[in-house]
Amino acid sequence: MKNPQRALFLILLFVFVDVLGFSLILPLLPYYAATFGAKAEVVGLLLGTNGLAQLLSAPILGRLSDRYGRRPFLLASIASTVASFLLLGFARSLAMIFVSRLLDGLLGGNISLAQAYVTDVTENKERTKGLGLIGASFGLAFIVGPALGGTLASGGNYALPAFAAAGLAFLNLIGVLIGLPESLPKEERARRAKEPRASFTARALVEALKLPCVGPLLQAQLLSSLASSTFETIFSLFAQERLRLDARTTSYVLTYVGILVVLVQGVGIRLLLKRFSDKQLVFGGAFLGAISILAWAFTPSLGLLLVVLVPLSLASGVLRVAVNSALTKSVWPEEVGGTLGLSASLGSLSRVVSPTVGGFLLGRIGAAAPGTLGAALLAWLAYYAWRRIVFVPDLACPPPRKMQISRAPEKGAFPG
Repeated sequence: MKNPQRALFLILLFVFVDVLGFSLILPLLPYYAATFGAKAEVVGLLLGTNGLAQLLSAPILGRLSDRYGRRPFLLASIASTVASFLLLGFARSLAMIFVSRLLDGLLGGNISLAQAYVTDVTENKERTKGLGLIGASFGLAFIVGPALGGTLASGGNYALPAFAAAGLAFLNLIGVLIGLPESLPKEERARRAKEPRASFTARALVEALKLPCVGPLLQAQLLSSLASSTFETIFSLFAQERLRLDARTTSYVLTYVGILVVLVQGVGIRLLLKRFSDKQLVFGGAFLGAISILAWAFTPSLGLLLVVLVPLSLASGVLRVAVNSALTKSVWPEEVGGTLGLSASLGSLSRVVSPTVGGFLLGRIGAAAPGTLGAALLAWLAYYAWRRIVFVPDLACPPPRKMQISRAPEKGAFPG
């Protein structure tokens, strides 16, 4: 690629606009669903629908992008987002809201494709910083999006933020179509296309979990995603149930979270990387996260909530970047998209399980129950990371070529 810095800037801009549209809607979905009579358990299922669709599609999109390039699948993903937001804006029933979230998820591997793109245009030593900038773009969008969405939804007009999100996604589609170059060279795509076709079954994930370097990191991704998704997807319900916040106030609190995420991933990650490795940050993020998410679960007031969100945002941001960065360094370059797709599928699995279970726990036990579960998951991750991740030597990664995870696995290729 002639100008990787320009390409990096463009993909970061893409992530910003993409998440901006998403963050317009996320805090409002429980309130929107409530206008159609949905209770906490049903809202949990609604929030899990998008994750279920991504769980099925993200690994396939990632691996296809390894072979045929990132750009065409980014375009398909954004087009799906445009259609889903339009459907959400025109929704006249709870069923239409469910369909809109399903449609967005089926081709919604936007962030994992963007992570693969960043991996293509950055050197190994700059990888963590590049992925951290994606997190910063994510956080910056969460500063603007929730506040804008809350303002647009004044008076209970939840269709207007959906149409605004559709417009942003359409601008993104045009921008990628006109300005974003392909990150994989033509020769590399031709070479990969001649290789044996990837296996798109659940077996690939099972076998990847057995790899000595990749497996523990994917398990760490699952545990951290389950905990963070519990916070992200249940937060609006928590604010509504425990603190009695309205849609606008909830959106403004998430804007505050966005500011914290930008500070963590735009500045904090760079400072931490000067002293700690990716694997050490996985342990530290899990330990801090366990304490802070438990504090969130029992927060009695808005003022204390704003305090607790500082360490919680730090832990979540560190975990998200450190795990994915360590994964990209544990496989061969042609495996990055597929590996991040597997990582995204675990994140999607968490966005199925966490809101479904969290909504049930909140509705049947109480507002503190989802956060207590998240704290237990992160406490276990801290213990697991100390035993299985922190002290694994980097020389063992990536694994031998015969152990690659995006090809149909050979008999005996993966250690037990």
